[in-house]
Amino acid sequence: MSKLEELIKKLCPKGVEYKTLGTLGEFYGGLSGKNKNDFNKGNAKYITYMNIYKNIKVNKNNLEKVKINEGEKQNKVEYGNVLFTGSSENLEECGLSSVFTDNIDDDIYLNSFCFGLKFYNKEMFNPEFLKYLFRSRNLRKKIIRTASGVTRFNVSKKKMENISIPVPPIEVQNEIVRILDSFTELEAELEAELEARRKQYEFYKENLLKNKNNIKKLKEVADIYDSLHATPQYVNEGYPMVRVADIKFGYVNTESTLKVDKKTYIKFIQKYKPKEDDIIISRVGSYGNVCIVNKEELCLGQNTSIIHPKINKKYLYYYLSSSNVQNWIKCNVNGAGYKSLSLANINEIPINVPEIKEQVYIVNILDRFDKLCNDMFEGLPAEIEARRKQYEYYRDKLLDFKELKVENKE
Repeated sequence: MSKLEELIKKLCPKGVEYKTLGTLGEFYGGLSGKNKNDFNKGNAKYITYMNIYKNIKVNKNNLEKVKINEGEKQNKVEYGNVLFTGSSENLEECGLSSVFTDNIDDDIYLNSFCFGLKFYNKEMFNPEFLKYLFRSRNLRKKIIRTASGVTRFNVSKKKMENISIPVPPIEVQNEIVRILDSFTELEAELEAELEARRKQYEFYKENLLKNKNNIKKLKEVADIYDSLHATPQYVNEGYPMVRVADIKFGYVNTESTLKVDKKTYIKFIQKYKPKEDDIIISRVGSYGNVCIVNKEELCLGQNTSIIHPKINKKYLYYYLSSSNVQNWIKCNVNGAGYKSLSLANINEIPINVPEIKEQVYIVNILDRFDKLCNDMFEGLPAEIEARRKQYEYYRDKLLDFKELKVENKE
């Protein structure tokens, strides 16, 4: 029997009590009455929306400044407060939480697009426990149900008050924190190793590709075609439509792509459909991103182009993703606010073309780094993803408490 099982058997064998957030504490809003000038030269610290969004515990070293006048009434963040993002364009990202688990020396405030929860009894919860609890699957489902909207979703603090959460004994909370912290520490170590390997990979890539002995235009070493301009009707079953957002780490993320039917595929795409090992380049927004096609049953969505290489396909892919090309692209995009990379400019991209043997030599070296850094099936990202799934499984399992049935006494 594990230590956690022993604690549960000893301290709460019949289950734990569930209480609503409205009875456990009170919600408060973020900064109010501020304009953009108040954030230019601030005299006080505040927690940003992204600090909450990205972290299960607030990053105290990443606070920003806001001007607070003497005697001004604003809500202050306290140790152990649970902070939430108030709204999002994505329903799944509404009400994401972060807990302030560090000691607070100075006054700290909260972004106006966020809100906080402070508990009446500060001894009832270990804040480190709360950082896991409010990101657990079951509680996230409850929080999401409090949001409403069409193009942007907003969380209702009033509805949040009715959400019930488990209140296990503090000893049980501490043991769960110890278990889950070991998972997150291991993941952090893997993330640090991956970051180091990616820096090493970029160093070797830039050095291997920096020579400029035989510069040619991209149109001389590849055939380049435009993508679909019409907006197709999307279906549940069909061919994946590759959008700019689907170009991830050099490959097409087909799991998130929209689908188009076969008729649309044949009518609009068949002539210029991407073939296996072709390269796709994004043209608008996140312009200049490249990926390699690993299957033929794909359609190209708007704002992308196909490149059919005439030289070593992997060498061309690596060169297009190098700083040489990316810097050239930044200097040759069009538009003021929303920049785009034209088909004409893609044709003119300068490519260094060494001898075939050297192309193969460079590809062999970079392939090893790429596999280690980016392969979602074998490399470090695959190991990190496996650890993350393991952590999420145990987190949700450990935080799913049997509810104590409280008898009514009349």
